[in-house]
Amino acid sequence: MTHTHEEVGPSVKELLKDSPKNWGKWGPDDEVGSLNYLTPEVVIAAAGSIKSGKTFTLQVKMANPAGDPVWPGRTGAVRINVMDEGHFIAGKGVESAGGAHYADDYMTCFLQGSTQYDALGHVWYDGEIWNGYDAKTTIGGMGKASVCAIAEKGVVGRGILLDIARWRGKDVLDVGETFTHEDLQACAAAQGTEIQRRDILVIRTGWIGKFYRVSREEFYGDFVEPGLTHSDELVAWFQQMEIPNIVTDTIANEVTVDPVSGVVLPLHNALMRNLGITLTEIAWLDDLADDCAADGQYTFLYAAAPLKVVNGTGSPVNPIAIK
Repeated sequence: MTHTHEEVGPSVKELLKDSPKNWGKWGPDDEVGSLNYLTPEVVIAAAGSIKSGKTFTLQVKMANPAGDPVWPGRTGAVRINVMDEGHFIAGKGVESAGGAHYADDYMTCFLQGSTQYDALGHVWYDGEIWNGYDAKTTIGGMGKASVCAIAEKGVVGRGILLDIARWRGKDVLDVGETFTHEDLQACAAAQGTEIQRRDILVIRTGWIGKFYRVSREEFYGDFVEPGLTHSDELVAWFQQMEIPNIVTDTIANEVTVDPVSGVVLPLHNALMRNLGITLTEIAWLDDLADDCAADGQYTFLYAAAPLKVVNGTGSPVNPIAIK
């Protein structure tokens, strides 16, 4: 069947033809984009968010026998023992002076198969990735704007939890349920907080928590995640607020298919490719959210350091929120 242009909707290039860019703002060789907003002064101010010393780790479990939440088509991490007591019982262990035994294992995984940071060059259109680098630099490995640059910088700033699910009176948002930057601001106000310039936005939908409560068939059936949806106003707000990093408990940070344009994941391009905003996905936020609801403190010091994977498109990470 032949589809006309009108039937399939606009291309990403057409949708974002007037979308702003931060290319060149931090020089022609920049590979970390809006993370440059996290200056030493921002970090020092963020440390003032620590009130009780309570600490929350935000990674989902990896190589979980119960399964790992991943984007459809990817597989969860697989961990394999290569040495344990069974080897020594069978006489196949590596004996050492003194008789100590040990265990060893390895793991295979998609670099984006757990809570993870995207490299700024992970998604693109029109032959150019973040900062105008040629998309051919991705061939065989990300020669530019890989996750290694983010890992070498590290991410530390003031995090603010925006519990959209709780604000809307739900355990989890519905399939394909959307919200806007205006909703983020209204949610913050309802929590007694305010989004400040250069805040790291930690957005809870309840989606990843749902993964552990329902069957795979229900979770992945008609798979359209809830999340932010594209508008020119939203992109302008993110640029004006100088947001460095978005962290969500969804697999793709945004509604899977934009309900207006029909474009798949347009914010990956509008925010990450064009503005250099770092995306962090599959975060575990339920415990943090419960605590924030209990004590009324929704801001904290956020710190994360993905693995220094050379030429990597992403990396697993275990972010820490300190209240």
